[in-house]
Amino acid sequence: MHALEEIAAGVATATEATGLSRAELRNVLNRSVPATVLQAFGSEKVREAKPGVEEELLRDLLLAHARPGDQTSACFAKIIARRALRHDHLWLELGLSDRSELSLLLAIHFPTLAAGNTNHMRWKKYLYRMLCEAEGFSLCTAPSCRECKEYKNCFVAEQSETPGCATGLN
Repeated sequence: MHALEEIAAGVATATEATGLSRAELRNVLNRSVPATVLQAFGSEKVREAKPGVEEELLRDLLLAHARPGDQTSACFAKIIARRALRHDHLWLELGLSDRSELSLLLAIHFPTLAAGNTNHMRWKKYLYRMLCEAEGFSLCTAPSCRECKEYKNCFVAEQSETPGCATGLN
């Protein structure tokens, strides 16, 4: 998981890497993480990580589509929003094995948002497209995605995504 690598390298604290507060992090870890991994997060050394505007917009988008009353979905919204700010494919930044795992995670915790990605747009691009559309902006000047010269960089078949992919972001 990239968050653990960032923590181990001293690049980020556990709250900075995940976007969760100390209390949320402690709660999630105590419920679902083995003790050895729990120690790696070093929760006694964390400081509260303040989200920036972009992260808050992503978080709000995810929360608007989260399963109602589901605290796990709310935590995933924060984690996904934080990791989406990183440069690699979103599924890689989340420490998942492939894009299909991210698709499943989003379908379970953010079903209406996931259902809207009918053309298999890369998830990070899809999230940002949703943000832009909500604000009345367009991501590109092409009248439709199919006419855009970047079409192949935005859309991908589920089964073709591999860790070595060099085009676009997921």
